[in-house]
Amino acid sequence: MYQPFNFISEIGNILVTGAAGFIGSHLSERLLKEGFHVIGIDNFDSFYDRSIKEANLASLKGMPGFSFYEADLIAPEEIQQITEKVDAVVHLAAKAGVLPSIKDPKGYLDANLGATMTLLEFMRERNIKKYVFASSSSVYGNNKKIPFSETDAVDNPISPYAFSKKSGELLNHTYHHLYNIDTVNLRFFTVFGPRQRPDLAIHKFFRLIYDGQPVTLYGDGGTARDYTFVQDTVTGIVAALRFVMKNEGVFETFNLGNNSPVALKDLIKNIYEVIGKDPNIQYKPMQPGDVDITYADIDKAKKMLGYNPQTSLLDGLKAFNEWYNEKN
Repeated sequence: MYQPFNFISEIGNILVTGAAGFIGSHLSERLLKEGFHVIGIDNFDSFYDRSIKEANLASLKGMPGFSFYEADLIAPEEIQQITEKVDAVVHLAAKAGVLPSIKDPKGYLDANLGATMTLLEFMRERNIKKYVFASSSSVYGNNKKIPFSETDAVDNPISPYAFSKKSGELLNHTYHHLYNIDTVNLRFFTVFGPRQRPDLAIHKFFRLIYDGQPVTLYGDGGTARDYTFVQDTVTGIVAALRFVMKNEGVFETFNLGNNSPVALKDLIKNIYEVIGKDPNIQYKPMQPGDVDITYADIDKAKKMLGYNPQTSLLDGLKAFNEWYNEKN
């Protein structure tokens, strides 16, 4: 029987991979504020400008209990720089994005699956038994049953990125089985908010609108995403971390979504309203590898983690808009 979700675990040293990234920097801040020690690692992948991640790190470096290593998990020797005791790992580092993965499948498998193997070997060697893994709603592919449940079959990925995340979940199970590593896989659903990567849709839409450029809409705008505000996602990650730290024999998978999909055309309408400009939209054919809808069934996460997202799409867009204007 698992312990109740609100059990307060002993404070420990948490290794956060991808700590300089969008979600990783928010998570590291939260953990530090809650009294954890955070060991951050990031390779500053050239997918977007290094200065963005440096800005994310700036506030973290001034907080007590934070240490940071620049290292690439693809190179096993680089993670050996870490000398501190590690009590648990949250593995966020990955190459993200469906379309880029179609153009560079090998790069995605190396960065996502190969790096995960390196990390799991590091955990085995250091006898680290507590692990949270960032998976993705993309593993569901074009699932016809909605909302998506953790019990649904996820055997039909439609992009190398989705394949890499599903493969990561399977690799995690192997190490759980062989080496008793307590593991939680978290399937994120379209996370957005301040610090969002510049290549992601919401960030791109804001930039285009503020620059006076038209927004490109692929398909008829009917595709829908379960947009989840970053602080809600971080709350779910912390709950999963506490869950895995206090229980033994754990291998669980949870959806972290908002349980409220929004059509692309409605998202764009909301962004124009938040900015206060009239819509200017160009229509193009739907892109390969894209899914029709993501829609999270979050009943399991609610029951076992106490997960309960609080931020509406509109409030999240307003928070992003405020951040965007501060940075530009």
